[in-house]
Amino acid sequence: MPDVPSDKPARRPRYRGSHPRTFGEKYKELSPERYPDEIGKVLASGKTPAGMHRPIMVQEVIDALAPRPGDFAVDATLGYGGHTAALLERVLPGGRVLALDVDPIELPKTEARLRTAGAPPDALIICRSNFAGLAGVLASRDLPPADLVLADLGLSSMQLDDPSRGFTFRRPGPLDLRMNPRRGQPASVLLASLDARSLADLLDANADQPDAPGLAAALVERSRRAPIATTTDLAEAVGEALGRSGAPADDVNASIRRVFQALRIAVNDEFGALDTFLRLLPQCVAPGGRVGILSFHSGEDRRVKQAFREGARSGAFSEVAEEVVRPSAEERHTNPRSSAAKLRWAVRA
Repeated sequence: MPDVPSDKPARRPRYRGSHPRTFGEKYKELSPERYPDEIGKVLASGKTPAGMHRPIMVQEVIDALAPRPGDFAVDATLGYGGHTAALLERVLPGGRVLALDVDPIELPKTEARLRTAGAPPDALIICRSNFAGLAGVLASRDLPPADLVLADLGLSSMQLDDPSRGFTFRRPGPLDLRMNPRRGQPASVLLASLDARSLADLLDANADQPDAPGLAAALVERSRRAPIATTTDLAEAVGEALGRSGAPADDVNASIRRVFQALRIAVNDEFGALDTFLRLLPQCVAPGGRVGILSFHSGEDRRVKQAFREGARSGAFSEVAEEVVRPSAEERHTNPRSSAAKLRWAVRA
């Protein structure tokens, strides 16, 4: 007898306990379109559902960039697609959005989500590229300078939540930290290759880590005893080093975050990519076009601020934001991951 198709949904994978705990078990949060009520409850509690990302400062971005129907917009950091969707809604009819992302794991998921939501094929162009390659993408696709460009330099929640990517110390996973895990070396390999002085320089330059030389020496000594190969290995090593000095728990956690940040910036060459993006940015924007950049730590913000000021002095930009725009108190409460965000904008001369 031939098999008869069934409308009955497949059973979810079993998990230990009464509630799913690991990232892969959170079947409702990983399929938000099927469980809108449950997702709504998570969002209402001020949390971000696993595998999702809440776009930050959407209204502030729209206010700064002022997209209009017919505009050609660029979202240089696609991520989960929230900013892209907001821009696309406002440039239609007649406009289009070019969206870039370097992450080969998340990009196809986001593109499928946007296409399923009804994004017109000819109005949404998606390309896998680091935002530093924007000028090359425009040239290779014979696209004109954009009327507006957005770059959100933050990590996506999908990357943070997935322990296999190694971006957070809160869950055990490989110490990887690469935006594109198909290129370059993971953070564990980089860390093993550094001597104490080189690691101290990296911690200071990328994360402003207090007493970087002392912590670097302790981490290098620890790695000689046993490889630091996982996220929990690194967190424990930092905790051991600072615990011996009697540092408060909050200071230890802050240092762990800074060490992860410093290594992530290094393995992805984030400052190099940002410097390239900022240097080529004016040629990617049409006269009178607008630029907005969301940064999340001092190293990024310093570079954006300096590039915009130099652009104003050279005549590349006719106007730049004098002060950063920050998320509202309400957004910081409902989405704590937005708290560090700073938005700067500029207008092409």
